[in-house]
Amino acid sequence: MSESFETRFPQYLSSPLQVFWFEADELAIVLIAFMIGSIFKGWFWLLLIIGPFFYTRYKLKYPRGFLKHSLFLSGLKDFEGYPTRFQKEFLE
Repeated sequence: MSESFETRFPQYLSSPLQVFWFEADELAIVLIAFMIGSIFKGWFWLLLIIGPFFYTRYKLKYPRGFLKHSLFLSGLKDFEGYPTRFQKEFLE
């Protein structure tokens, strides 16, 4: 009685999570623009096009993962499984 377990692995382990052609941080910009557009109506719907366009152009200037590191350095987000930035000694 052997059961076969199928586990799917991504083709590229270092590739970021993508939904359609948006990465996760770009998708957050799209969702925020959608919420602002649905609340304020009118010309704010242009944020759905303008917001992700300018964010992706801005993002190309920096290495991958700069947003997470910026949030970490500002103290808004912690990395899971890593020591805090105030810890002087770390043993694996």
